[in-house]
Amino acid sequence: MVRSYTAKYTKISSGYMGQLVEWPEVITEGKTIEECREMLRDTLREIILAYKQQEKEIPLGGDLLEQMLVEA
Repeated sequence: MVRSYTAKYTKISSGYMGQLVEWPEVITEGKTIEECREMLRDTLREIILAYKQQEKEIPLGGDLLEQMLVEA
C-alpha cells in the first residue's frame, strides 16, 4: 500500500529540519534539504516497520497544506 505524508521543512542553523505533519514524532535533520528529505524517508520507513511489528495503528496521511496570503 502506498501512502502519502506531508513533509514540513524548516531552515535551522545547521541546515534543515524535516517533520511529518500527520506524524509529528517523525523528525530528522540534514545539512541540505535533499539530505533531510532522504533521511525523513528512511526514518518514515523504519517507524512504519516498528509500528507494524508492535501492531500499532499507522497514521493515515494524505493531509494537504496550503499557504494563504493575507494583506496585513
